[in-house]
Amino acid sequence: MKWEGERESENVEDRRGSGGGGFGIGGRGIGIGTIVVALVAGWIFGINPLTVLGLLSGGGGAPTAQEAPAHAPPAGDQQARFVSVVLASTEDAWTKVFREEGATYRPPKLTLFRGAVGTACGTGQSAMGPFYCPGDQKVYIDLDFFDTLKSRLGAPGEFAQAYVVAHEVGHHVQNLMGITGKVDQLRARQSERDANAMSVRVELQADCFAGVWSYQSQQAKQWLDQGDIESALNAASRIGDDTLQRRSQGVVVPESFTHGSSQQRVSWFKRGLQSGRVEDCNTFDTRSL
Repeated sequence: MKWEGERESENVEDRRGSGGGGFGIGGRGIGIGTIVVALVAGWIFGINPLTVLGLLSGGGGAPTAQEAPAHAPPAGDQQARFVSVVLASTEDAWTKVFREEGATYRPPKLTLFRGAVGTACGTGQSAMGPFYCPGDQKVYIDLDFFDTLKSRLGAPGEFAQAYVVAHEVGHHVQNLMGITGKVDQLRARQSERDANAMSVRVELQADCFAGVWSYQSQQAKQWLDQGDIESALNAASRIGDDTLQRRSQGVVVPESFTHGSSQQRVSWFKRGLQSGRVEDCNTFDTRSL
């Protein structure tokens, strides 16, 4: 991926403090073992990791994190520069797509954090992986996740990392299009199984939107080769619900899926990548995903 020398976004803020890797819930420290349990539970059962952490810590209080002040990332931070370039390319791509539809794209902020961070959606934690908060329209990421993506999930490569960022920006696009609010209202009236199925459609559309970005950015920059595309497809496959469940518990429980199977995630990413069209990403009006 030929990203060196490309424009860097000004919408990146750095909240990585100098503290340790732990954080508190109800005054109790939470170690890495508990975080891993929460992460696995979230992946397998579709449970909010914040809820799991509250139960495991024996307290019902909201997580608390000491906030680091926001500032621009250090100029010499290579990983921060990389995500800044990726974010800038999503800004360019989605500005073009929205303009062609007579609309205006409002880019999200991307917040770098370590351990835990306060958001408009509650306290976010590294164990949750990268996430988007519609309440403050920010993407949050602990850059250590890229090491997890490579070493524990078997998805190396810069474009695999770029796909992760683009997926979260895809959730921002959904929010701007009014999809997020409508889905949240619908899920509140559904059974757990139906709500999980709706979540799958949301996540697969974000994958497709990541594919749309890939198409648009490649058309503009010609910065990818076939190996880059393969790394993104591999990442999509490695984080499918069935693959994660089989790896962590040995069995697959489709009714608990919240993000889609590996095959589905790859398929919808490829759909956006091949056409570059938002209208090809309507996961809500198709019976077969």
